[in-house]
Amino acid sequence: MLDVTDYELVWPPELFAAEARRFLARPRLDREAIDLLLREAFRDQSAADDMNSLAATDPWGSDPATLTPREVLAELAESAYRFRRSSFPRPYWPQRHGRDEPGPYLDAPGIRMAFADLVEEFERRGYLDQAFPRPCIDDDVAPEPDPAAELEKRLGIADLWPLAPGQWDDNTFYGLIEVYHDLVSRPSERHFHDYGNCGWHYSHFSSTAGRLVYRWRANELLQAAGISYRLADSGEDQGRMVALFDDGRSELIANAPANAQPATAARVHHAIAMFRRRGATAEDKRSALITLAGSLEERRKLIKAELGSADEGALFHIANKFAIRHQNTQQLSDYDPAFLDWVFWWYLGTVELTNRIINRQDGKSG
Repeated sequence: MLDVTDYELVWPPELFAAEARRFLARPRLDREAIDLLLREAFRDQSAADDMNSLAATDPWGSDPATLTPREVLAELAESAYRFRRSSFPRPYWPQRHGRDEPGPYLDAPGIRMAFADLVEEFERRGYLDQAFPRPCIDDDVAPEPDPAAELEKRLGIADLWPLAPGQWDDNTFYGLIEVYHDLVSRPSERHFHDYGNCGWHYSHFSSTAGRLVYRWRANELLQAAGISYRLADSGEDQGRMVALFDDGRSELIANAPANAQPATAARVHHAIAMFRRRGATAEDKRSALITLAGSLEERRKLIKAELGSADEGALFHIANKFAIRHQNTQQLSDYDPAFLDWVFWWYLGTVELTNRIINRQDGKSG
């Protein structure tokens, strides 16, 4: 059995468990792939070293008292939520006492430098090798990757590589965060090429796993800097900077499309993307409300039957009378833009409520 008391998980437990189970679903489990996963997901090398020790003790798996690598990984996946978590360092004495008022752990220059360091770490771990294959001493005909050209093609900004965080404005910085989300892929295998000190070569990439890891790491940095945006984890704006909401509203954003029928879910995802995008205007939010109102219109009879005619009337009175669905002289348009936020959460909550009613009537859980 493994002694896991000193194991400290760096990755979020749900991410580690999902990646471990993805490996376990393979008919052939590569020991080097497990080793690479454990060295990346845990704070130190204890888990990987313990697994390798077990394998060295009984390399053929003939001793029933010895765990196989597959059994080790399955046990670690099952225990993911019980491991101690390694987190972003709490503020040290100078950060806690060197200012008059508490503030974010990272200031604007600090977050930019930390992001550049993060990109360097992902590059070192092979996450960018699929987008920018590293040269091999044995291959003298492969073209040299050109990150500067790729970044300029995607962002329309020249001379972004090598990264120079001191020169970025907010638009460039946030744009780079989004671009690298689309470039990363997690390698699950590697081999060391010692000839000419060529180094590690990575293979068997997963963009899904790489982007999960990247979003978690980038969002940790944004939180440490007190920035009120995050990379979206789901929806049509996945991997794009979106406004940060409290836990209750974030849960509603996740559940409203997840519990809906596919056609409704697509419209709800679109409404959410318009509403929470960085720099969303009143017109963006109004468009989001129109989309949600259209979904509720399809459920008007259900709303009237289950919630009552007064609630049904109020929902559509707001949509039709407050210059949301229609634009004419009869509409009321002189209202605070915050009104749009209130209506959005009300409509989204009603979509989620009617989802539950429909699923209950269909005999589904939720």
